[in-house]
Parts: sequence; structure tokens; C-alpha cells
Amino acid sequence: MEYASRSARHAPAPAVPLTAGFSLGVLLLRMMLGIIMIAHGTQKLFGWFDGPGLDGTAKGFESWGYPAPKVMAVVAGLSEALGGAGLFLGLLTPLAAAAVLGTMVNALGVTWEGGFLLPKGVEFTLLVAVSAAALALTGPGRYAADAHLPLVRHHRLSYGIGAIILALVVGAVFLLIRD
Repeated sequence: MEYASRSARHAPAPAVPLTAGFSLGVLLLRMMLGIIMIAHGTQKLFGWFDGPGLDGTAKGFESWGYPAPKVMAVVAGLSEALGGAGLFLGLLTPLAAAAVLGTMVNALGVTWEGGFLLPKGVEFTLLVAVSAAALALTGPGRYAADAHLPLVRHHRLSYGIGAIILALVVGAVFLLIRD
């Protein structure tokens, strides 16, 4: 009977090589979702792209019953802009996806009664949320900044699951503190 050494038993499983098609598909998804979220975040923060800016966004948060609406506007704007930038670059992808997903949890919470289809429905918000969750689970693919960072070079499913749990918990907390 052979015995594996302690280090051999606890060594991480070898990474499955990513195909070029998978990595290119994930790159397209990351870049498009990243651009969309950067645009939405900068609308909130700076009023770019015909956005409401901080004051207009704060009024929306106030109408939805959030305390400290200006702070909430900054948090939402930064979560979207920085989460989007992280997704676009493939930088700290699970955390970037968590930032986007947590924001979408709140967007769903305040707009759910508008129905499913646009113009007042949640279909777009759901698509963004599910896309962010999918990227948290799959990782950024090989064409990403994460491929050059030692701790996240090899994406693990546990990173994605942890990011999704973080996003859902933080998103739920923000929903619960509303009036």
C-alpha cells in the first residue's frame, strides 16, 4: 500500500487549462460588462453620459428610503465604476464581480415591482447581476491582469462562491437599512 506524503495530499488540484475560445468569450463578457458598469458609475459620480451626478443620485436614494443618501450615492457610484474597471481589466475579478453584484441586488430590491420587461422592468438589472455572478464563478480567463498576480493567477471556484456570498450579504444589509 502506498502512502502519499502530507504535502501531496493537500496540494491544490492541477488547474484545468483554459481554451482560447473560453478565454476570448470571457474577455468579451468582462469588457462589455465593465464598460457598461464604468459608464453607470460615472453617471452617478460625475454626471457623465447624461447622468444625474451625486446630487441627483442622492435624491433617488433618499426616495428609496436609504439613510445618508449622498454616502449611498458615492458607494453605489464607486462600486459600479471600480467594479466595472476591475472586470474590464480582469483585475481582482471575483471582488470586482462582487461589487457589481451587490449593487445590482440593491437595484433589484428597489425596482422589482416595475415588472420584468423594460422600460420599467428588471430584465437588464438581472442580466448584469447574473453576468457578474457568472464571472465570479468562471474567473477572468487567461487574458486578464489576474493572470499575472500570484494569489489569483489560478482562479478557484471558492473565490467565486465567496465573492457571491459577500455580495449577497452586503447587498441584503444595505436593503435592510432602508426606512
